[in-house]
Amino acid sequence: MAKDMEQLYAERLKRYVTAMRNEKPDMIPIRPFVAEFTAKYAGYTCQEVAHDFEKAFVAARKCAADFDWDAVVGNMVYVWTGLTQAIGLTYYGVPGIDISPDIGFQYIEPSEEKAFMKPDEYDQLIEDPTGFLFNVWLPRVSADVSAMGEPTSYRNNLSFLKGGMAMLNYFNAFGRQNELLRTGSGTVSAISGILKAPFDIIADKLRGYLGLVTDVMERPDKVLAACEALMPHLLHVALSGADPEKNVPIGFWMHRGCVPFVSQKHFEKFYWPTLKPIIEEIWAHGHQVLFYAEGDWNAHLNAFAELPDQSIVYHVDQADIFEVHKTIGQKFCISGGIANWLLSNGTPDEVRDCCKKVIDGVAGDGGYIMDASAIVQDDAKVENIKAITDFTREYGVY
Repeated sequence: MAKDMEQLYAERLKRYVTAMRNEKPDMIPIRPFVAEFTAKYAGYTCQEVAHDFEKAFVAARKCAADFDWDAVVGNMVYVWTGLTQAIGLTYYGVPGIDISPDIGFQYIEPSEEKAFMKPDEYDQLIEDPTGFLFNVWLPRVSADVSAMGEPTSYRNNLSFLKGGMAMLNYFNAFGRQNELLRTGSGTVSAISGILKAPFDIIADKLRGYLGLVTDVMERPDKVLAACEALMPHLLHVALSGADPEKNVPIGFWMHRGCVPFVSQKHFEKFYWPTLKPIIEEIWAHGHQVLFYAEGDWNAHLNAFAELPDQSIVYHVDQADIFEVHKTIGQKFCISGGIANWLLSNGTPDEVRDCCKKVIDGVAGDGGYIMDASAIVQDDAKVENIKAITDFTREYGVY
């Protein structure tokens, strides 16, 4: 590695980590979570980066090299169809197959009647989460996997071989991607590992949202017991992928556990008691968690304030970032707050004005990372992404 690139990487890593520890670095770090935007910028379609992760990797590296960013995710287009198609997953709309090649992949949620877990199957999940997912859930979400007791098939057997090979191929490629980001542009890999809340697992992949909101009323004890049964498994997954150097955080995408998807009462009964201990245990191991608060989670800021200082980085999407800063800014680093609609429909001057307002309001004492409110897709204008970057570099120096 060239000495100047190694020095640049070290500076960016220090800047990023300092901010995440809610301290004041030399300047505000820039860490955009860019997905299909990278494809557009690199000249690819959504279909190409979904079907060929090497093109997605190239696109991410091109953006990292051309923009002055401190950290990125090696590939934010996280659905690679070489893996999902290998076992015939049916809950993704795939660019170029199910939807237009110019549209990013979509999640297809089944109706309540066709949920991947039935309301009378909670006990099976509670008793053996891994067994239930493998024996019951997987055949329902896959076009190729045979259900238990049904005749097996060539496609069934091959799906496990293809799926295993694809998973190893894809996940192992991230190590090389991270190294190329480091040596090619001095860019830090923004996260390491993944976490989901037990409640969100049930809502997203098992009962569906409509099924879950029925269950919290009709079988609340089963919902709580299922969340508790999932806790050790999700903790293990999070720690197994965490940064061994304990620099970058574990990514945690927050979906349907907030008001108004559920009531405050249900948040306090189901979501928080089965998530908080996981975060505390992860922090006990020395790892931060990036709370990627999709939507508006401001109704729950006081609950998040119960967590140990510096244990999380809190990302703001549609919520009032100034209220977030007022409530938890003394405890945790904050990121985001630049609206995605502005990046798509606004002008560079409007983007710069928004960045100035956010920086002035929340970044004065450090502990802030510049980013869009949500994952940046291909509707964002290149000139607006450049405006975020250039303005933050010029104005965000301490």
